[in-house]
Amino acid sequence: MIGGGRSQGRRTPRRGDLSVGAIARLAGVSPPTVSKVLHGRAGVGESTRERVEELLREHGYRRPVPEGSASGLEVVFRDMVGSIAIEIMRGVEQVAATRRLGVGFTDVGSLESAGLPWVEPLLLRRPVGVIAAVPDVTAEHRGVFEAHGVPLVALDPTGDVHPAPSVGSTSWSGALEATRHLLELGHRRIGLITGPAGFLAARARLDGFLAALDTAGVPFDERLMRGGPFLAEHGRDLGSQLLTLPDPPTAVVCGNDLQAFGVYEAARLLGLRIPDDLSVVGFDDIEHCAWAAPALTTVRQPFAEIGATAARIALALADGERPPRPVVELGAALVVRDSTAPPRSA
Repeated sequence: MIGGGRSQGRRTPRRGDLSVGAIARLAGVSPPTVSKVLHGRAGVGESTRERVEELLREHGYRRPVPEGSASGLEVVFRDMVGSIAIEIMRGVEQVAATRRLGVGFTDVGSLESAGLPWVEPLLLRRPVGVIAAVPDVTAEHRGVFEAHGVPLVALDPTGDVHPAPSVGSTSWSGALEATRHLLELGHRRIGLITGPAGFLAARARLDGFLAALDTAGVPFDERLMRGGPFLAEHGRDLGSQLLTLPDPPTAVVCGNDLQAFGVYEAARLLGLRIPDDLSVVGFDDIEHCAWAAPALTTVRQPFAEIGATAARIALALADGERPPRPVVELGAALVVRDSTAPPRSA
């Protein structure tokens, strides 16, 4: 059970013991409105401000540290590829700088491996907002942050976090474009290595892949599909399974670039050459793609703009505003390099 922001039973709160969420409920306003009053921000009616301030005084609420000394925006990662994390952080920092806010980060994976919590320590830093670049942020997490008046924005969530705002890329159309590229080259036996079924992005990429085949009138052989974590070793193992089939695929679409590099290794171990014997497409366009041999054809996600968009939404929520769209998808685009070519039989 995640702690923070919940009262126990019907006990009477001590002075200063109420959360921002509790103050908001008493005042009949949203937690971000209380946060605006606490930080002296504009955008709150005078009568509402007076009502909130009276409740804060009445309950002896301990005001947070001034905004200038707060930690600013916090970004939460888990086992994310370094280049992706750096791009997301770069986008967040560009927006945070316009408000003279700092940017911190939390590696959930390392904390959980050590048996340590991550929500409570993060809240102790009094963030203005939290951007969760982890797939398994839950509605319970959202409730804890909301109770403390801290807006949460998710990046490519699994779905449980909704209706929290989220930012991602057009995974469906990206996979559609990648598969069409292979079809246009003449491939018809196209394998697929997808990500974990619980990931919304993985499901969207699967749907885009199938839509491209369906539109082209190419039946999909389910024996050519494998699924697993977004890791190179799984791409290698699953790719080996596909490439040792009696009638193997002539091309493979992967759920991310790490899986694609795993397929590279599977092909090498089997004595296959890319793209002469096998075409491979990834997803993400991490920095290694252009330097691989051969350079990887992949779908580029605009990670810096994803981070910047999430930061703008988080700051707007902290100011008491509501985003016009709860889910934002930024355009993903196919980058054609050297790992794709027409099949030998074409």
